Amino acid sequence: MKIAIVTGASSGIGQSAAVEIAKRGVGVVLTYGRNARGGQETVAAIEEAGGTAVALPLDVGASDTFDAFRDTVAGVLKETWGRDTFDYLVNNAGIAQTALIEDMTEDMFDRLTRVLLKGPYFLTQKLLPLMADGGAVVNTSSNSAGTTTGLEPGYSAYATMKGGLDVLTRYMAKEFSGRGIRVNAVSPGATRTRLADDAFTRFPEVIPGLAAKTAFGRVGEPNDIGAMIATLVSDESRWVTAQNIEVSGGYNL
Repeated sequence: MKIAIVTGASSGIGQSAAVEIAKRGVGVVLTYGRNARGGQETVAAIEEAGGTAVALPLDVGASDTFDAFRDTVAGVLKETWGRDTFDYLVNNAGIAQTALIEDMTEDMFDRLTRVLLKGPYFLTQKLLPLMADGGAVVNTSSNSAGTTTGLEPGYSAYATMKGGLDVLTRYMAKEFSGRGIRVNAVSPGATRTRLADDAFTRFPEVIPGLAAKTAFGRVGEPNDIGAMIATLVSDESRWVTAQNIEVSGGYNL
């Protein structure tokens, strides 16, 4: 059985990705931050569908915990699936904080850096020895980093980190290719998740405007993105690497 690690899978895109990957017969190690209940709900959804999953706590902004996390993962792989390695890594966990450049604080900037860029970089580094040859990595980026039209004020730091992740994706693809490991990114557009303290629930008035800018006339749902992530890690995408696929329903088309 193939095994995937999906970070930030207690809700939203990560939860959907974990469930979609499990539907393809893959075992899942999923992580959660502060939402332990959500992590267990993801496990329950996977188990109800006949899959196998284990939820582990992880703060992707605390790289000093990654060694211990890797050791825990190694134990879970052995105990749950009788394996020494895993196959797929989805670097999805993240946060969203916005501020105009003139209002940005160093603390906010540093936290965004730790979670959105440093975290995926060093977590992948630590887990790489446990990853089987021929595997796949998917990094969750954002169309805020790749678009040159429709830039929204306040996203300068967030989009800068996601832009760095896009570059990192290509370098990972280059460096890991010798082991047959594919690395790609997905860039969601506006998607109904709990990011930014559940902003869509708190500010529903922004949804019609975002939908109007989207070719398909609605905002994205987590399953829209999760299905693409599951496809990218699967063998269906065996000839795809170093790509960043926008999954936005045609935002600003």
